[in-house]
Amino acid sequence: MLKVIYDTDPGVDDAMALLFLHRHPDIDLIGVTTVFGNASIETTTRNALFLKREWGIAAPVARGANETINPSRPHADWPTFIHGEDGLGNIGVPETIDLPVDRRPAYRFIIDAVRAHPGEVTLIAVGRMTNLALALRESPEIAGLVKEVIVMGGAFDVPGNVTPAAEANIHGDPEAADIVFTAPWKVTIVGLDVTTKTVMTGGFLAEMAVAGGKDVQLLSDLSQFYIDFYKQRVGDGMVIHDSCACVYLVAPELFETRSGSVRVVSGGLADGQTIQKPDGRHFGPSAWDNLPSQTVCTAIQPDKVLQVIRSAIVEAARA
Repeated sequence: MLKVIYDTDPGVDDAMALLFLHRHPDIDLIGVTTVFGNASIETTTRNALFLKREWGIAAPVARGANETINPSRPHADWPTFIHGEDGLGNIGVPETIDLPVDRRPAYRFIIDAVRAHPGEVTLIAVGRMTNLALALRESPEIAGLVKEVIVMGGAFDVPGNVTPAAEANIHGDPEAADIVFTAPWKVTIVGLDVTTKTVMTGGFLAEMAVAGGKDVQLLSDLSQFYIDFYKQRVGDGMVIHDSCACVYLVAPELFETRSGSVRVVSGGLADGQTIQKPDGRHFGPSAWDNLPSQTVCTAIQPDKVLQVIRSAIVEAARA
């Protein structure tokens, strides 16, 4: 079993990825940590608790960061036009959920879990990297105890989605992302280079809902607002960014990758841009030197990725 902590800001595509992690037979979801991003930390934590209740998820939920690691960064408006006022497609999530959150802040939950299971825990982070950066700042030695970090974020050979240079998760806290990418642990970055090629059509999701019962129907219901947002961008369907990162954990053979050190631009016109120095390329002395070589996904087999998602979400429910 693959032990996973899911660091998330639910969020519609976050919800699909959460159900995937919960149902995949090879994954042991040991914790959900929340971060601000798609909505405020109050809303993303409430949404995580709501999905935990509705889907019968055993993993504890720990509330995470509510501001960037550099608190002087200006606040950006919540993307309600993508995820809705409630963060889950305006389905009417209750204001409060009668479930407890873990007593520890998210970064401390991560530290404690990694220390309890050295070499076993994969961190899958699909929002801003703030919680991971805080954990590293508090206990740098955890970098040597984590099995792998898989990140949904960044744009390397394609434009960003909040500026021409930057993808939203990285742009939301670029200093935190740079800390995570330059730490001495194994990081795989699943960014817009591959996620924008992975579109789940409305028909595909509707068929999943019919086959998967009420839990998948809830997923379909909360996704409709998100699908409407994407109509002008991909036609019928939605881009399932966060689920791609989760699929990488169980089916890395469906991705092509490139290795090399990665830095994040912090400030200026290209704030949040992710730049990789590919291994084997030689430049003059630079800020990319003597850093860990990380993995960036450059290509994907989208149809097969969609089938992996369907199999976990629908077929596992029948088993």
